[in-house]
Amino acid sequence: MATRLGLGLPQNRQYDLGRDVPDVACAAERIGYDSVWVYERALFPEPATQGLYGVEGLPWPDSYRHVADPLVTLTLAAAATERVELGSSVLVAPLHAPFQLAKALASLDAASGGRVIAGFGTGWSLDEYAASGIRPIKERGRVLDEVIDVCRAVWGPDPVRHNGRLTTIDSAVVGPKPARPVPILLAAGTGRARERLVEHADGWLPTATGLEQVADQWHALQDLAAERGRQQPLRTVLRTNARHSAKALEGAGRRPFHGDAEQIVEDLLPYAELGLQEILVDLQSTPRDAEELKDVAAQVYETARAAGL
Repeated sequence: MATRLGLGLPQNRQYDLGRDVPDVACAAERIGYDSVWVYERALFPEPATQGLYGVEGLPWPDSYRHVADPLVTLTLAAAATERVELGSSVLVAPLHAPFQLAKALASLDAASGGRVIAGFGTGWSLDEYAASGIRPIKERGRVLDEVIDVCRAVWGPDPVRHNGRLTTIDSAVVGPKPARPVPILLAAGTGRARERLVEHADGWLPTATGLEQVADQWHALQDLAAERGRQQPLRTVLRTNARHSAKALEGAGRRPFHGDAEQIVEDLLPYAELGLQEILVDLQSTPRDAEELKDVAAQVYETARAAGL
């Protein structure tokens, strides 16, 4: 069975949000992609108060200065398409009020005919947590737990009831309901995050940070799922952040997923062999505009399918 392929939607500065998102989403569907995806970056602190991912001295990418809202971007894509699934990899769930997020995702799923994939993560930016005002970053795991619980309640049958630290719903009718149960996928690698995924989520959103690391995490998740008696298989969508160049890059210093379409696909193949069901290729960082992004997306898709991906 061929690996499913997803495409990152244009959210960065060089793109026109209202024009290019529907255009690229339609092109992705026409090319053959199975899904389109967004990510969340709420702000760009200047001067930086911490490094990228909280790693001291690691600079934030300049592209993070301008990232369109993920739910607005998915809504634009939903209105322009009929088939592709609409996913977030990832939406930093603890930056959002749980009830409002649950209702927005339910509305989007109803409007799109059941195509939403709710991909959540806890994030790492101190500044984003300070700006959101929901809870301090040290409580992000507990907030994510409540977001999941509130989503399940709001998306379920009426009357909806929930009594949590952030959200209280005594008894209410909440609509619209999703067109079908919205899958919740989590970005989680270790510890409590891994347990949360196995016990409360539908799947996993790894990032291609290294083949051995992803393989080890995937095996550990499968072992934990077996240990906890989980019956439902875990859905997997791997995020790859690619930088396309018109010509092949030479030399041993080439970074993974950097190069022409053949080189990007060459780097994708070993991850597909791990048994991951879907690969999201985010190509938006290097194209000058949406026309170039569509051309690159077509090249990568056709090359991937020709390679047996």
